[in-house]
Amino acid sequence: MNPYVLATLLSSLGLGTTLTFASSHWLLAWMGLEINTLAIVPLMAQHHHPRAVEATTKYFLTQATAAAVILFASTTNAWTTGEWDMTNMSNPTATAMILAALALKIGLAPMHFWMPEVLQGLDLLTGLILSTWQKLAPLALIIQTAQAFDPLLLSALGLMSTLVGGWGGLNQTQLRKILAYSSIAHMGWMIIVLQYAPQLTLLALLMYVLMTSAAFLTLKFSSATKINTLATTWSKSPVLTTTAALVLLSLGGLPPLTGFMPKWFILQELAKQGLPLTATVMALAALISLYFYLRLCYTMTLTISPNTTTSTTPWRTQATQNSLPLALSTVMALGLLPITPTIMMLVT
Repeated sequence: MNPYVLATLLSSLGLGTTLTFASSHWLLAWMGLEINTLAIVPLMAQHHHPRAVEATTKYFLTQATAAAVILFASTTNAWTTGEWDMTNMSNPTATAMILAALALKIGLAPMHFWMPEVLQGLDLLTGLILSTWQKLAPLALIIQTAQAFDPLLLSALGLMSTLVGGWGGLNQTQLRKILAYSSIAHMGWMIIVLQYAPQLTLLALLMYVLMTSAAFLTLKFSSATKINTLATTWSKSPVLTTTAALVLLSLGGLPPLTGFMPKWFILQELAKQGLPLTATVMALAALISLYFYLRLCYTMTLTISPNTTTSTTPWRTQATQNSLPLALSTVMALGLLPITPTIMMLVT
């Protein structure tokens, strides 16, 4: 892609998200979401592969539907209240519609069906943008308007997303689909605690972005998109294979890795709010997710690729990509647990 075009699209992505962050007016927020969607569509379709075009079309249709519902709901709210301000959401129908549309935007269950299919058709770097940056603007809107939403509805969305994210990833062999279901499960963790401690939602989002970036960049570095290609990585780059296995366990939320911190805080907050049953279900759903991360770790570290493989031999070519972002995100995805007391002081 032409560097000038790429720079324009990436700056538009930044502009759309920033506009949504800064707005307290529904029309401006909607405009930011639209700029965001239109900026990523050419990035998704840049390879002209039928799968990429199909994924782009699916993504565009779902995002356009969500944007239309947001516009309709905010207009309905403005019709009844007389203002477009986000803080004044007194129409229950409009509020429910906006939550449904924003859930569709970020891929919360049961509006998650587009997410694995779209991610599967993209290359890993565009998939990384879709899994991290594209979640920020809708999540910011959900956090801003959280007090207007029905707490029971938020809890149901959160629980369903963690369960669907766990169950959906069990049967997958494609790494991008596994990461998509992982994303759905993590979104569920963020939504479940939103009504009690929004700062924990932000913490979980930050940790999710770090861990997902490390996972996607590792796969990009080793050019792996299927589970069976992971079995050949240990002979090419043993250190990268070790850190990749640890990053996956961090995504699963195992101590002493970074991913344990947000889960620990969220379960503690749920117990503090008198919801032990919800906390138990969330912890059990995390175990289901952990199974497929362990499956990937097992394939990477404990299996030898069969000699009669049908895939082309991955030769040791000189790596041309910059490894600094991968190194930084991996270190942060693995080693931030010791600063938990500091974070505890900030969020409580």
